[in-house]
Amino acid sequence: MGSYTTSTEVHALRVISEPLSSLGDRTCKVYRMGRVPYGEALKLQADLADRRKRNEIADSLVLLEHPPVVTLGRNARRENLLSSAEQLERDGIELVETNRGGDVTFHGPGQLVGYPIVDLGRIRKDVGWYLRTLEEVLIRSLQDIGLAASRQSGMTGVWIERGDAGPAKVAALGVHLSRWVTSHGFALNIDTDLRYYRHIVPCGISAYPVTSLRESLAGELDREALECSIVGHFGTLMGLSMTVGAGTQSTAKWLKTAAAIV
Repeated sequence: MGSYTTSTEVHALRVISEPLSSLGDRTCKVYRMGRVPYGEALKLQADLADRRKRNEIADSLVLLEHPPVVTLGRNARRENLLSSAEQLERDGIELVETNRGGDVTFHGPGQLVGYPIVDLGRIRKDVGWYLRTLEEVLIRSLQDIGLAASRQSGMTGVWIERGDAGPAKVAALGVHLSRWVTSHGFALNIDTDLRYYRHIVPCGISAYPVTSLRESLAGELDREALECSIVGHFGTLMGLSMTVGAGTQSTAKWLKTAAAIV
């Protein structure tokens, strides 16, 4: 079990080129990008969102991971950033302010980050429903690998139940909408080094610890199978037909497995 094995040959900004006319109205293109610097991913999302607003491309789901980065959402409270920018830099962690909702969070190796670029105007104009749907995608996918995942009342994200130890947060969500087109999304800790979280109060929540799938599973995790599960549940719950995007690391066999998940 490990993070993506990738090369810089898969570059975020030259992936999307397919016109909408060739894709169909309910299609969602899946792009498995590997490890992408956070700034490049922001540019990619902005480009995709602009094209989606102009109806030039279909909906997209971008799956990737980032080098270590702490991001500040629109509602971030500075007291939830426990280390200075200088300390973060010494530890090899970038610090970025973003336009997503939510507080402070961490992205890094060992995470699965998902950025849906979808037009909710064609699906359902309801931000709360969209957030709960992203949570449900992850909850069902974790249940597929035998983990009891759930929500916590009044909070956004996904938690794993740990018996007497109580719940721990395994996935964070933060989204941005413009003219009902989404960007940003979710970050799921697979085998993330949790020591990075000492620099922040994750999402401003101090009552619950963070965890990873590695901490919760007895054996090895098939990351590719988990991604298939997420893609399959995303398509089912959003009412979209998932297909492979050009330039992606995906294979037809991989997507066929994802499409079989209901």
